[in-house]
This record gives sequence, structure tokens and C-alpha cells, in this order.
Amino acid sequence: MPAKLKTAVVGATGYSGFELTRLLLRHRLVDTPVLLSRGAESNDPTNLADLFPALSGNGGYPLKPLSWSALKEQGVKLLFLATPHEASRALVPEAVANGLRVIDLSGAWRIKNAEYRAVYGFKDEGSATAAEYTEKAVYGLPELNRDKITGATVVANPGCYATTVILALAPLLKANLVDKTKGIISDSKSGVSGAGKEPTARTHFVSVADNLSAYAVFGHRHLGEILEQLQLNDSELTFTPHLLPIPRGILSTIYLQLKREMTAAEIETCFREFYKGKRWVRVFANPKLPEIQFSVNTNYCDLGFALAKDGRRLIVVSCEDNLLKGAAGQAVQNMNLMYGFDEAEGLQ
Repeated sequence: MPAKLKTAVVGATGYSGFELTRLLLRHRLVDTPVLLSRGAESNDPTNLADLFPALSGNGGYPLKPLSWSALKEQGVKLLFLATPHEASRALVPEAVANGLRVIDLSGAWRIKNAEYRAVYGFKDEGSATAAEYTEKAVYGLPELNRDKITGATVVANPGCYATTVILALAPLLKANLVDKTKGIISDSKSGVSGAGKEPTARTHFVSVADNLSAYAVFGHRHLGEILEQLQLNDSELTFTPHLLPIPRGILSTIYLQLKREMTAAEIETCFREFYKGKRWVRVFANPKLPEIQFSVNTNYCDLGFALAKDGRRLIVVSCEDNLLKGAAGQAVQNMNLMYGFDEAEGLQ
């Protein structure tokens, strides 16, 4: 049996980082990951089991300080970054310089358009290093960029909201069926884990429970990558995120008009042909629609639609688990492609 792939994870103490670690621990072709502390300035514990008691068996999983020489000695080939955007901007060039491939779960390298990237306010913007790695990074949405991901050195894992919207619209836009002049509206709702682990007034139980609220209207960070990947103009898409009083899951309801009158059978065929052979997208037979409960705790993005009687007004519903297909699961899916593993390995 060939040696297992050796990986390391920075940021395993966050929601997505823990989910990633959990997936790697059960992956048959991956050795126990090296878990790295984000640095002396962080509040990371010395052992991941101190935060997640489910990992307490077998002595737990210690978090070690980041050392490029130590990673090389341990035979690490792939580094996962579940770190803040600014940290990933600094770590990715260092990792590649030390011979590592990287899958970055942050937004540090997702966007090539400087105007869209400005929302992050990166301090290295305009530098030669930033330009090099912006060009080098591959947008890690396997259903669209499978061939590029396979040989990539740096994979920029997509945003959770962006995954639901892009997968819902890509087949229709590629087939040139959408009347973009009428505008596209994405009404998207996420569980609280999508806001990250750092507590805020907005994510406090008192604010979230028995409530539903819109936020970051016309200014959400995922908007730019959606526009860029779908080749849309800002005026053609209105994206509004909402916070649901649930731990995890995303549901995006997308409203659009078609260029010509169509039948439900034609729309369903468009989706099924586009996603034929793509393991982690499920297309629901019309008129059934996805729900968060169907995709939560899986790596699936579920798609369904409803077509108005006029054959022109179309609503697409897209659901996923924001911590899996929207983050850690997609990262493992990308790893599987990069190393020639079965795309479903380690996932469910």
C-alpha cells in the first residue's frame, strides 16, 4: 500500500477548521494531519481536544507551532489554511516557497479583479508577490474548474454563499438562457456558523434566536467572487444575505427571467446535462425543491427549481452545508482531485 498523504492544518480551532480536521482523520488515504497553532498572538489551546472533547481519545491532538523545517522533516506535502484572510495572504507565499501545495479556505486569493477584492482591504495590494499569487491561485470550485485544480499549487476554496449561487446559475448562464437585463436576485440565508467562531453582538443567542435578519446588503465579501466567476456585471445581480437562527446550512432562493419561453423539462435537462458525472451536486426532479435539512452534514449542493406558467420567470433553490460543501468538505474534494483520489473519498 502506498504511503498516505501527509497534510497539515492551520486554524483547526475554528468551525471550518475543526470540520476539516474531522474529515481528514477519517480519510483512508491521508495520514493523521499535523495541527498547527495560528501563532503566539492567538488564543489556541495546546491540544484540540481541549476545545472539542470528542477528540479526547488516543491522547488528543496537540497543536504545534508553525515551523517550515519541521513540516518538511515530517513529510508534509499539503497545507490547509483555515485562517483569517490576512493570515493566509502572508502564509501562502511562504508555504509555496517551502515546497508545499496549499488549499486556502479564506478569501485571500479567491478574487482576481482588484475592484472586487478591495472589500478585504489587503495591505499588500499592488505588490509583486500579491500579483503573482493572485494569478497563480485557482478558484477551487470542482464543478467548474476540475482540470485546473488537479495541477494547482494554490487552491482558493470558494466562499459558502458563493458556492450556492454559482452552482445554481452556471448551467443557465453558460447556455445563454438568462435575460440579464431583467436582473437576477439571490435571496440567501445562512446558519450562524457561517459568521465564524469569534463572538459578536450580531451572533449572540439573544440576537439570533427567534429572529431573521439581513446584513451586509450591497456589500458582502462573497459578491465579488460570484460576479467574477459568473462573468456578471454588478448591475445584473442583487445579492442579499440573511442570518438564520440555526447552527449550519445555507438556502439561496434565486429569481431570474429567461430569454425565451421554456418548459420545466428543458430547464431540468439543462441542469442535469451540466452536472452529469459531478458527484456532489444533486438536481431535484421538478417540482421538488431542496431544503437545508436534506444537505446538512453532507458535501452535497442540492438544486431545484420552479417555473412560472408563463415559461419565463424561474426560481432556483440551492442548499448546502456551509461548513462542508461551503468550506471543509469542498477543501477535501479539492484535495482528492489534486492527488488523484476518488472525489468522494472521506466525504458523505
